[in-house]
Amino acid sequence: MNILILGSGGREHALAWATRQNPKCDALFCAPGNAGIAEVATCVALETENGQAVVDFCTKEAIEFVIVGPEAPLAAGVSDVLRDAGILTFGPSAAAAQLEASKAFTKEICDACAAPTAGYARFTQLAPAVDYVRAQGAPIVVKADGLAAGKGVIVAMTLDEAIAGLEDIFGGAFGAAGAEVVIEEFMEGEEASFFILSDGQNILPIGTAQDHKRAYDGDKGPNTGGMGAYSPAPIMDASVTQKALDEIVQPTIDEMARRGTPYQGVLYAGFMIKDGQPRLVEYNVRFGDPECQVLMMRLGAQALDAMLACAAGTLDQARINWADDHALTVVYAAEGYPGSYEKGTEISGLEGLNAEGEVHVFHAGTKTEDGKVLAIGGRVLNITARGETLKQAHERAYAAIDKIQWKKGFYRRDIGWRAL
Repeated sequence: MNILILGSGGREHALAWATRQNPKCDALFCAPGNAGIAEVATCVALETENGQAVVDFCTKEAIEFVIVGPEAPLAAGVSDVLRDAGILTFGPSAAAAQLEASKAFTKEICDACAAPTAGYARFTQLAPAVDYVRAQGAPIVVKADGLAAGKGVIVAMTLDEAIAGLEDIFGGAFGAAGAEVVIEEFMEGEEASFFILSDGQNILPIGTAQDHKRAYDGDKGPNTGGMGAYSPAPIMDASVTQKALDEIVQPTIDEMARRGTPYQGVLYAGFMIKDGQPRLVEYNVRFGDPECQVLMMRLGAQALDAMLACAAGTLDQARINWADDHALTVVYAAEGYPGSYEKGTEISGLEGLNAEGEVHVFHAGTKTEDGKVLAIGGRVLNITARGETLKQAHERAYAAIDKIQWKKGFYRRDIGWRAL
């Protein structure tokens, strides 16, 4: 079958890599793609948030299946337009994508199905929000309600930080995403991510992971989109996983169906776990990045079969065959990220790294020009390795990254430290 993937990051490269391994994939396209994706798929220029433009391309190229990678096309309703055109699509409707697009909506769902989460309050004006923060005290969490490219969350350890965050949000720092603010109780514990496929009724767990948000070793520095990840997450043992499914995930899926907005796609649930009890931090309606990279490294070709079953409504017949393995990815980022950084710097030493079998370099912010690989983004490469143990995966990933030459890049040396 002919398949189209929407997106251009490391997540989409990992999805393309896994999809290409499956014999069901005849032709693979990616819009807009990147330098790494171009090695396994045909990259095309396409306005990915324009549903009709995507449909027109699918008609032209006889595309039978579309995988929507990022959240923006989902929130824009691209999957709705594709389904209306009769094209099999992996990704939730715009209505269901509110689980990520609106934090207040997610809180409403949690209230309705009694899913354990942080206590919260909602505000549309600065003054009452500040009064609430002063009454609650710090630490406290301040969130812009809408999509803010992963930057609209302030974990404030002091009242001054919380109030400054509120002033930024209501001052327009995140545009329309900050029209409403959700203020949450600060939850203590260890964070982990759980990935589940849902076809609107049935669910299929497809893995756990933990990532590192801080820019520098020792979990220091500013928050980022993620500097590395590993799978599986040791804290998500059988007991915690079952509680998460029974108390949070399945009730959410049931409530979405009850409202007439069934959830179809991957549901990325972030949990805070303390004393064996998971509480929901947030939902994302797409694969995490860089968590997707370690999941795809472990799943391989069967990822496409699972996504097809999810889109076709036959998830109750799908199975995941897990190897007893581990995967770890290290993000190679541009100096200055998550702040300003130089674009167009050259990267070398990538040749032959993917031939080592248990290692793959997934590209994110890259392009090719005159035969050279250039960095054009903040998070640029994801050096990903698989091993029989997490320690072996860790050693393989760092042995590979040490072969790469990039004077304008940096990475953390301690990815996986908590589990190791």
